Amino acid sequence: MPTMRLQTLSLRVLLFLGLWQTGRRSLASAPELQEQPKKIAVVGAGIGGAATAYYLRQEFGPGVKIDVFEDGSVGGRLATVKIGDYEYETGGSVIHPLNLHMKHFVDKLGIPQRKDVPSKMAIFDGKHIVFEESDWFIVNFFRMLWRYGLNFLRMQMWVESVLDKFMRIYQYQQYGYSFSTVERLLHAMGGDSFLTLMNQTLEEAMMGEGFTQVFINDIVAPITRVNYGQSVRINGFVGAVSLAGADSGLWAVDGGNKKVCSGLLYNSKSELIPAKVTSISVKVRPSKRGTPVSLYEINYVDQSGAAHSLYDIVIVATPLHQGKSDITFSGFSPPIPSHYPGRYHQTVATLVHGLLNMSYLGTTEAASEFTVSDVLTTDSNGSIINSLSSLDPVHIPKGYKRPPASQANVWKVFSKKPLSQEQLENMFLSYDSVSETKWLAYPAYHPPHRQTPPFILHHRLYYLNAVEWAASAMEMSAIAARNVALLAHHRWHEETGKIDQEDLHTRLRGEL
Repeated sequence: MPTMRLQTLSLRVLLFLGLWQTGRRSLASAPELQEQPKKIAVVGAGIGGAATAYYLRQEFGPGVKIDVFEDGSVGGRLATVKIGDYEYETGGSVIHPLNLHMKHFVDKLGIPQRKDVPSKMAIFDGKHIVFEESDWFIVNFFRMLWRYGLNFLRMQMWVESVLDKFMRIYQYQQYGYSFSTVERLLHAMGGDSFLTLMNQTLEEAMMGEGFTQVFINDIVAPITRVNYGQSVRINGFVGAVSLAGADSGLWAVDGGNKKVCSGLLYNSKSELIPAKVTSISVKVRPSKRGTPVSLYEINYVDQSGAAHSLYDIVIVATPLHQGKSDITFSGFSPPIPSHYPGRYHQTVATLVHGLLNMSYLGTTEAASEFTVSDVLTTDSNGSIINSLSSLDPVHIPKGYKRPPASQANVWKVFSKKPLSQEQLENMFLSYDSVSETKWLAYPAYHPPHRQTPPFILHHRLYYLNAVEWAASAMEMSAIAARNVALLAHHRWHEETGKIDQEDLHTRLRGEL
């Protein structure tokens, strides 16, 4: 992922960071809660599912049994592959310094951050390198100023203004507030401006702010292509998240980001059930209070065959979309669809251990002098790849230095389609290892998306991945996990005062 050295935090962000450290869990003491759910299920053990299990344990205490179903590997779209003696990230690779939930997770779990290796970025138009970052900040600054005027500085300010609003969600969650829909959650963060961003393209949003088309094509599009494999016609909100992913101070987890998922599951004292969930049905049962209650039957298949189990609360933490899930829902009124509208976008991650062919990049620069780590691409017909990055291992060994292009190294190529042997031979003079992973990693963003799935599928059945239709990122999944855990807790105990309320600042002023 590129590092474009955006500037430091604003005063408002620093204030929010202070609030995050000192804020209380709620504005008033919670009432003594007697009856807790006995069993909760989470379907999916990616970062969203693992974080949900962690926050459910916080909300419901030690007495509830939490089962997490996963038919693949823990970590989901956070994954690594071994090439030679080292492991490398194939999925979600970087975390923003303002991702407070992810920072909290690694601090809580005691997982160190990966050592930083300096990086450099270049932009490729399919035929030639059109921009190459210098080792000197002042040189980069004047190059950008000469070519794009104040567009680059204004982009930093625009992204920071979005981040300032984004940070409000941590304050709401610290005080126990939750939201029933993605739209309400976004409105709590950024008011009508965030909903507007959701329903226009990034290109439209930035043109409306006065950015030039040349700047959007040359700088913004390469960033959206490396982060989401899509053009500047993604929605404005996910576009701003993407641009924040070109910030300075990006970090990753030592040993691989997937370690956060396994660590959260262990910390939550959940039981991991390696099984494929096939269906979820609702069963109405009488209760001691006399009013009937809904229980949810999960049918699943594991190594022993088909089985089923009943739960008080279920959180689905896997995308309910074509190609991503085959879970069916039965007995619900109104019916719950197995697949929601929209599709997930395919990005192919190809890891190649080989010697880069400099002529492929259309440069006469000597390979021994080419120390660029991230080659981003413009949205042109001539480019078959979205990006080309020199990878460092998930654990940086002592004395490690990223080799120049004159030496064999591991490169990660993002593309829309699998690369042919001919294409690989054009990119590399020689190679001895190829590992291909096809990811349905994030939604295909075509605003306006008017049918964002709900967080609440039924009384005590919730859907975490609805948030991905605003933006797909590790931190967005963690925010949704916290939101859904709070939502499940408040709805179980019929505490409606903390659901869909945006009166936090008014109440805080009343307490002072």
